[in-house]
Amino acid sequence: MTTAPHPLVARARRLADDLLIPSAQRVDRDGVPATHIEAVRRSGLLGVSAPEEYGGAGAPDTVARETAEILAGACCSTWFVQTQHHTPVRMLGRAEPGLPARERLLRPLATGELLAGIAYAHLRAFPRVPVRVRAERGGWRFDGTVPWYTGWGLNDVMLLAGVTDAAEVVFAFAEARERPGLRPSAPMRLAALTAARTVSLELAGLWVPRESVVLRTPREEFARVDIPRSTNTSPAVFGVAYAALRLLDGAPDAKETARALRSRLDEVRRRAYALADHPVAHERVEERLALRTRAYDLLRAATTAAVVAGGGRSMSLDSPAQRLAREAMFLLVQGQTAPVRGAHLAALAHD
Repeated sequence: MTTAPHPLVARARRLADDLLIPSAQRVDRDGVPATHIEAVRRSGLLGVSAPEEYGGAGAPDTVARETAEILAGACCSTWFVQTQHHTPVRMLGRAEPGLPARERLLRPLATGELLAGIAYAHLRAFPRVPVRVRAERGGWRFDGTVPWYTGWGLNDVMLLAGVTDAAEVVFAFAEARERPGLRPSAPMRLAALTAARTVSLELAGLWVPRESVVLRTPREEFARVDIPRSTNTSPAVFGVAYAALRLLDGAPDAKETARALRSRLDEVRRRAYALADHPVAHERVEERLALRTRAYDLLRAATTAAVVAGGGRSMSLDSPAQRLAREAMFLLVQGQTAPVRGAHLAALAHD
């Protein structure tokens, strides 16, 4: 007997097959269109991990990971825009009931009425503090530069963070639009995922009301939670690697290569997700890092094999193989922290 897939997994596969895969090359060239985001909204995938009582699916992490793999393997740019949304949803879901930001935003975010982005990766640059925040007029004033903000022009709200002079991190929601105190750069031209509409944000006295704050925590506590979490392997790594292996399946002289790489990837995926489900996030960190690095190795091998199998055709911008290879390069640094970078470089030194 086989078990039917979760409804959201089935919807993700339909969305991938019917829309994302057929248009992935065009999106890579022209940018993620609003129609793609509308399709993701309608699918219910934006609420995959949101509480059911707020209109979400309340699905287990296994479902969230599988849907992420499917979307990333189909169109990594679309995946990257929508994946920003899930962190704010999870943070609101864990927030204290009755918190104004939770009661105002969790339902529209869970149902896909609103799409959220994130503007807090700069917290990992400490002791540099790119964005400073201080209390002002019944709210908080943000000043500085958000180096990376993805989904500009597609997102409705952003989860913004800054650090106070007392080394407290303040997370608050703000509208994702230009206004006094918030100015976006021109869209960045990147080697991969330019389509995801990434900009930097200049903050010059952006004021956010107290009611929009979702979390205040010491910077050390943020790092304690964030660093172990970042050692887990992103489902997107597996999604893009499996997409490259599907290209190999279609090349008559590459089937054995595809079979061997898939077997290794399946094993790393199994072990990585078992560790991701481990109840104590800060345990077995070295093992998590080793598996993340091994997954990168297999991602690189799979996408390289797809390029090799495609021959000269792989150099065309119309080739899925070269797009997947560039997306793989992007995933090497996406969500990177100092421990992740150090472990990866050390592993490369001993290859």
